[in-house]
Amino acid sequence: MKHLKKLNNIKLILILALAMMYSCVLDKDNTANQPQLEAYQLGEKWEWTWKRSINGKINAEGETFEQVINDQTGLAITNGTDTIQIASEKNKKGGAAYLKWPLRVGKKWVFDEDWESYDGTKGHTNQEGEILSYEEIKVKAGNFKAFKIQLKGTMTNERGYNGKTTDTWWYAPALKHYIKHTQDDGEGLYIKELIAYSHVN
Repeated sequence: MKHLKKLNNIKLILILALAMMYSCVLDKDNTANQPQLEAYQLGEKWEWTWKRSINGKINAEGETFEQVINDQTGLAITNGTDTIQIASEKNKKGGAAYLKWPLRVGKKWVFDEDWESYDGTKGHTNQEGEILSYEEIKVKAGNFKAFKIQLKGTMTNERGYNGKTTDTWWYAPALKHYIKHTQDDGEGLYIKELIAYSHVN
């Protein structure tokens, strides 16, 4: 009887240990902190292809990239037009609108901000954000685990646009960047997808 009781206690300990290990895996997989400066490598590069369609017909498309460079003040990320210091206060506070650190499934927030696009157009966005899931997604660059982040609300700009928008982003912690972005503004659909990622070994 004592032997059976001891065996049951061992089983219970093993079950609890496995449960703790499993919960730790879930915590790790479903939470991500903002990457620190040390996580970036000189020469690291992300490349995307993008297209915008209206009524199923592509009316614009192209490619873009971001790369880690070393300028006079340290590591920075450039897209060929603009350069942002990785260690800048803007980046420390979150940088991209679709991110609210730490990332965790179920997290919700409100994004409300004035902005200016690369071509100089000014506008305002007010969206409610939510991290919907942590899932594996396939893009042209490969398969990656990513947080699915959705922001829904309104956007206006000085060109006269005023409408509802739904943005969906897939952020891959392993790559420190998003691997896919879609935007439905009621007039058309914009899709941007990672096609290549490279870094120094």
